[in-house]
Amino acid sequence: MGKILLAALLIGLGLTAYSYAKSGKPAPLTSSADVDLERYMGRWWVISHIPYFAENGKVATADIYALKPDGKIDNVFAYRKAFGQPEQRMQATARVYPGTRNTHWQVRFWGGLIRAQLLILEVSPDYRWALIGNPDRSLAWVFARDPVMDDATLAGLQEKLRAYGYDPAAMKRVPQTPDQLPASN
Repeated sequence: MGKILLAALLIGLGLTAYSYAKSGKPAPLTSSADVDLERYMGRWWVISHIPYFAENGKVATADIYALKPDGKIDNVFAYRKAFGQPEQRMQATARVYPGTRNTHWQVRFWGGLIRAQLLILEVSPDYRWALIGNPDRSLAWVFARDPVMDDATLAGLQEKLRAYGYDPAAMKRVPQTPDQLPASN
């Protein structure tokens, strides 16, 4: 029975890999990081990203995480529509998929009406920066504990995302201070 189950599993994995190769799509992104959830909690400034609709045009953005007693995670997206305007917040709840070394999360917005999957791809040993993606590689983020990151460090981190199948040129810097706003034409 064990050999049959193993054979079925291998055939299934082979067919999945073949279907992705045939479709021209890369296999879903995975992470080999090992994340200490307690160290990961707190405010992470969004330094750059491939934005989705809720992030477009926002400044001073951050994700704020707090571990709840039931193991779920409060996930708050904090942002400003412009500098000088009050911080606004969008509340979500996340849960970590078991067996993923705390790297694969499902985030639920608006009571679960919208769900997203996130992958913590890398975290610096001192938990000062993190690279985040999602399984289909449509979104990516560079997070940092400090709101400002020098250009060379950011370029290096965005280049690290290339190894995960992202185009660093698709990343947009998020202005965290008024002097980071792009010049108007």
